[in-house]
Amino acid sequence: MFILTAKLKRERLIAGAAAVAALCAVVAIAVGVISVRGGTVSASADQKGVKTNEDRVAYLESFGWTVEPEPLAVEALLIPEEFDETYTQYLELQSSQGFDLTQYCGKRVKRYTYVITNYPTGETGVQAGLLIYKNTVIGGDVLSPQLGGFIHSLEMPG
Repeated sequence: MFILTAKLKRERLIAGAAAVAALCAVVAIAVGVISVRGGTVSASADQKGVKTNEDRVAYLESFGWTVEPEPLAVEALLIPEEFDETYTQYLELQSSQGFDLTQYCGKRVKRYTYVITNYPTGETGVQAGLLIYKNTVIGGDVLSPQLGGFIHSLEMPG
């Protein structure tokens, strides 16, 4: 039997728990989706060199989205070392866009969430999320946080 002990500062433990909770929320939304629409990452969307807020907004605009200029949320997340079955749909969504999150297992990433102002159905509150690792977009989605909402690729539907 092995016993591991670790000395952690309370702030670091809380930050880690918050990151795990945020990633779990993303996965929970992905698992409970009503519709998942496939697509591929646009050739015009350069995934590398996305360093600033302006770069992130421009990246989303390359898919046709208009977003509020400042992110709604910025979260630090830890990609799990191993994915279990609860991640299946979310990983498939990312894979359909040409993203492979399995390359980033154990890595800390940032999730930037923006409010979309031009969703085709006119629905308000729809959000675009980007996962960024070292100035490179490694994942993304568009979702409605409403009860019974949806999640789909970064491609504009229709």
